[in-house]
Amino acid sequence: MISHASVQEVMARADIVEVIGQFLRLKRRGTNYLANCPFHNEKTPSFNVSPSKGIYKCFGCGKAGNVVSFLQEHEKLTYPEAIKWLADYYKIQIAETEASPERQQQQQVAESLRLLNEYAASYFAKYLTDSDEGKVVGMSYFKQRGFRQETIDKFRLGFNSDHNDDFYRNAIKKGYSIDLLEKAGLIKNRNGTYYDVYRGRVIFPIQSNSGRILGFGARILKTTEKAPKYINTPENEIYIKHKVLYGLYQSRQAIGKHDECYLVEGYTDVISLHQGGVENVVASSGTSLTEDQLRMIGQLTKNLTILYDGDAAGIKAALRGLDMALSQSFNVQLVLLPEGDDPDSYIQKMGAAKFREYVNANKTDIISFRMQVGMKEVGNDPIKKSKLVNEVAETISRINKVEEFSLQSHYIRIAAAKLDVDEAGLIALINKNIRERIETEQKQKKDGAQPGQLPSDVPPEFTDDDATATTSKFDDSQEWQLLRVLIEFGHLPYGPDDLKTTVAHHIHAIVDPELLEDEWVRKLYDEYFGHMARFGDTPETFYFINHPDEYVRTRMANLLHPRKEISNKWRERYGIESLTGNLVYVSDVDSSLAYFELKKLLEFQEHVWNLLKDEHDEAKQHALQVRYMELKATERDILKKHGTVVYQLLKRKMR
Repeated sequence: MISHASVQEVMARADIVEVIGQFLRLKRRGTNYLANCPFHNEKTPSFNVSPSKGIYKCFGCGKAGNVVSFLQEHEKLTYPEAIKWLADYYKIQIAETEASPERQQQQQVAESLRLLNEYAASYFAKYLTDSDEGKVVGMSYFKQRGFRQETIDKFRLGFNSDHNDDFYRNAIKKGYSIDLLEKAGLIKNRNGTYYDVYRGRVIFPIQSNSGRILGFGARILKTTEKAPKYINTPENEIYIKHKVLYGLYQSRQAIGKHDECYLVEGYTDVISLHQGGVENVVASSGTSLTEDQLRMIGQLTKNLTILYDGDAAGIKAALRGLDMALSQSFNVQLVLLPEGDDPDSYIQKMGAAKFREYVNANKTDIISFRMQVGMKEVGNDPIKKSKLVNEVAETISRINKVEEFSLQSHYIRIAAAKLDVDEAGLIALINKNIRERIETEQKQKKDGAQPGQLPSDVPPEFTDDDATATTSKFDDSQEWQLLRVLIEFGHLPYGPDDLKTTVAHHIHAIVDPELLEDEWVRKLYDEYFGHMARFGDTPETFYFINHPDEYVRTRMANLLHPRKEISNKWRERYGIESLTGNLVYVSDVDSSLAYFELKKLLEFQEHVWNLLKDEHDEAKQHALQVRYMELKATERDILKKHGTVVYQLLKRKMR
C-alpha cells in the first residue's frame, strides 16, 4: 500500500487543470475551466473544473470528484494506480507500506495484464534493435517505410522472432502465467504446444490516452496466403477495440493546438504523418467510427477531417460512422487523396506544408460527399436513387440543433436540387427520420430509466408541485448544505461587528448535532469540530476533497463546486448573482441554519402541543397556549425571512 505521507505529497503537487488538460480541451471561463464531459454525450459543454478547489463537476450527468477520481473514472484505474500515475507524472518518489497477502493478490490481478503488456512492448522493442534478426528483418522493413529511429522510439515499435516460442519461453522465465499470456493474445496452444502469436511480425503497440500499453497490432512480413496481413490483440479487460484510437496518446496535444483531428485508416499512416510534421492525426485501425471513439476526439476538438485513399474501399470506409459524428455536432469534412496515394505515401512525397495545403483545398462536407459518391452509382436506376435519397435524408436529419437550422436548410436545398426531388418531400422524409430517432431514444430512456436523485450541489428550489416529494431527501440535502457552508466559510467571521466569532463557532452554537440524521454528515461534522478542538483552527477544504473515503470525496466534489448559474427566483429574492463567494456567504450561512432552527423549533412546538392536549388545569393550559403562540410567531418570522417549500415540508413532517 502507498504510504499516507506519499499520498499527501502527490495530492499537494497535482494540478487538476494540468492533469485533466492532458485528456480534455479545457477553455477558461472566469476563474474555472469548461469542457465537454468525457463521461456522457453532450453538445453543450457542462463539465466544470475548479482549480482553486481542485475538483471537477459535470452539471449534465452529475459526475464529480478530484484529480484522482478523474483518473480512476477516465482511465479505469484503481485508487493506487491513479496515485502512481500522478507520482510518475510529477516525478515523485512514493513510499509503500507492506500490504496484506490478500491485498497483494488483488493488486496483482488488477494490474497483471498491464504489466505483461508493458513487458511485451519492451521485449519486442529490444528485439528489434538488439538482435541480428530484428535488425536484418524488422528494422529493414521500418527503414524501407522511411521511419527514423526517433519515430520508432516515439511509437515504441518492435519485432518478434520468427521462431515459434522465443517470446513465450522468455515470458515464462519472467514469471508470467500461461493463462495470462493467452488472455493477452500473445500465445496460443496447438496440440499441447504453446507458440508465439506474433512470430515473424513487426509490432505496433496500442496505447491508452495516458500511454499505457493496451494491446498490439502486428504485421506479417512474409508473403503467405494462409496468414492475415495484420492481427490484433483480442478484446479483454483492458483492450476494447471500439474504445481505442491508435496514436491518440502521441497526438492529443497537437489536436488541441490545431483544433482539428485528422482521421486515417492505418498505423503507418499515423506514424508517417507524425514524422512528416503533421501530428494531429489518429487511426481507427480499420473499424468504422464508434460513439466512444468520437467521444474521445470530441474531448479535444469538434473539427474532424477524414483522410482516406481514393479507391472504392476508401470511399466506403469514409462514410461509415459519420452520421453519428454529425449527431454529436462534429464539423465533419472528407478528403480523398490523389489516386494511387495514401496518407503515408503522400506526406513522404509532398511534405507537411503541401500536405496541409492539399487537405484544406479538397475538403468536402459529408452531405455533398455522400451525394457525389452516390450519384456515380445511381445512374438511371430508380431503386438505387430511392435508397440514396433515404441515406441523404437520414444524414441531414442528424443536423438537428436549433443553432444549426440554417445549415440544415442549406443542405436540404442543395440535396433536393442535385437529387432532383421535391424539397417538401425531402423535408417530410427528414422529419420522419428525426421523429423515429426521438421515439427510439425515449423508449430506450424509459426502459433504462433510473429513479431520479436529488441534486446535491446546491439547495434545490421547489414549487408547490413538489409537495408530494419525500421529505427525507430534503433533510438529506439540507444537512449536506450545512456541511458545505461549514467547510467553505467556517474560517470566516460571522458578522462585521464581531470578528472573533467565526461561522464555525456560530454554527456550533446553533446546531444541535442530534438533529443531524445522515450518519455521514454527523461523522464529518464531528471530524470538523474534532479538528478544531485538537488544533485550534478549522480544517482546510483540501482535507475533505481528498478524504480517505471515496464516497466522501465524490460527495464533496458535488457539494463544493459552484453552481453554473442563478435562477431568476434567487436573483429576485436575494439580489445576488452567485450562490457562493465571500459577498454572500453570511446569507448562505443564515439560510442553512434557518432549516435547523426551524427543525428544533418544530420539535419544541410538538412537545408543547402534546403537553397542551394532556393538560386539564386551565391556568397551565393558558400558559402553554401563550408559549405555543410565541413559537408559532417565531416560526412565521423564520419562514418570512427564509421562505421555502423545504421548510413547509419539514413542518408537515414534524406535524
